[in-house]
Amino acid sequence: MNTTTVLSDAMEKLAARAALVRAGGLNDDHCVPSPCVAICQMDADQLLCLGCLRTLDELRLWSTLDTAGKRTVWQRIESRLPLNTAPL
Repeated sequence: MNTTTVLSDAMEKLAARAALVRAGGLNDDHCVPSPCVAICQMDADQLLCLGCLRTLDELRLWSTLDTAGKRTVWQRIESRLPLNTAPL
């Protein structure tokens, strides 16, 4: 698989998981899934992870966030998704 395909698949997974979190299907602190899709590589400007679209601060703070904080990160990720992968 080439890099473009891998990243495209990652964006589709993120979009689906973001929609689930947005729908409120996960209400427990321990059930808000990590956005990590095991493609841990920062973009050229070191602004976002290419796999999960989180900033360095969001990556660093994830394990300390409460449910509301994790949902906020998911909202930010959803807003960063390419238009062709964002769920309706």
